[in-house]
Amino acid sequence: MTETRGVLAPATEAAVRERFEGVGPAAQTVTREVARAMELSKEEYDERVTSDVVGATREAMFASLLQVEVGDYEEFETAKADHPDAEVHENGSSDVDRAAWHYVPFSDALVATTFQNEPDAAVATLRRIAFSEFYEPVL
Repeated sequence: MTETRGVLAPATEAAVRERFEGVGPAAQTVTREVARAMELSKEEYDERVTSDVVGATREAMFASLLQVEVGDYEEFETAKADHPDAEVHENGSSDVDRAAWHYVPFSDALVATTFQNEPDAAVATLRRIAFSEFYEPVL
């Protein structure tokens, strides 16, 4: 049975930008709290926690929230049939039993990573791929 993970599935490029902006304050908070947990001094914080660091946090948070379906390979085949015009970007082998996939509506693309074991690793890999190939270019 297919398992859904994550909450973000923006349908348009405008929605992608809006959701990405919405993650900004949380990314700042997470970055600040991590720096606090690392016991960085004020000087170290000012020197090391740059806008690039907060930006990387925002990107990682956004990607980690993308909605992903996880199921067996046959369920992925059904997802492909549900999106007959979608461009399929499959990473891995069709000779394994399971897949994780994410539909990108504004690009009509279905991105997938196949796996035998380790669904958490497959989902993380898929999210990085989907973010870098489809979401990052519109931001």
